Amino acid sequence: MKTILFQGDSITDAGRDRNGDTIAGYGYATLVKARLGFENPGEYTFYNRGVSGDRVIDMYARIVKDVLNLKPDYMSILIGVNDVWHGIDWANGTGIERYQKVYDMFLSEVKAELKDIKIIILEPFVLCGSSTKNTEEQPDRFERFKTEVAEMAKVARKIAEKHNLPFVSLQDKFDDACKSAQPDYWLADGVHPTPAGHELIAREWIKAFEKIK
Repeated sequence: MKTILFQGDSITDAGRDRNGDTIAGYGYATLVKARLGFENPGEYTFYNRGVSGDRVIDMYARIVKDVLNLKPDYMSILIGVNDVWHGIDWANGTGIERYQKVYDMFLSEVKAELKDIKIIILEPFVLCGSSTKNTEEQPDRFERFKTEVAEMAKVARKIAEKHNLPFVSLQDKFDDACKSAQPDYWLADGVHPTPAGHELIAREWIKAFEKIK
């Protein structure tokens, strides 16, 4: 039986059960788990270890417990928006150089210990919503989110290329989706996906997985 690990922040966490692995939250991890589990009975075990609020440095701090000890055959990673958000609201952001350094280090260590693991890198994304829109106190709030998340996305793509890993573009998919419905239809607050938003991610996740499984 192969194991699949979902790693990231609150978008991946999505209210998962901390006491077991049956309930993987209400997000894309559950949608993927449901689809692959239905189509391939008994072939996969799924772990969701996303943690709400995590930046790349927090994910790295969990590398032993939440990655290496689980020894997954496949892992997807979605991380980056909090590395920006924490900087905008709490002066505790990661910064581009540190984001790149720690992300690269995380992947290098995982690949060194788990020789056969296959990894998918998901692109961080943002839309204008209640958590990201401009305010009187921060008149350039969304512009900062949009610009800085895009910078993180470029780094994530660069790191994926360095490690020869598939990179799943998501920002353009959400931008295109906004042509048919308002941003909050896809991301409730500009960051956290609605059910429709999670379905978008799940569909792109499965496309990438089908190419590496």
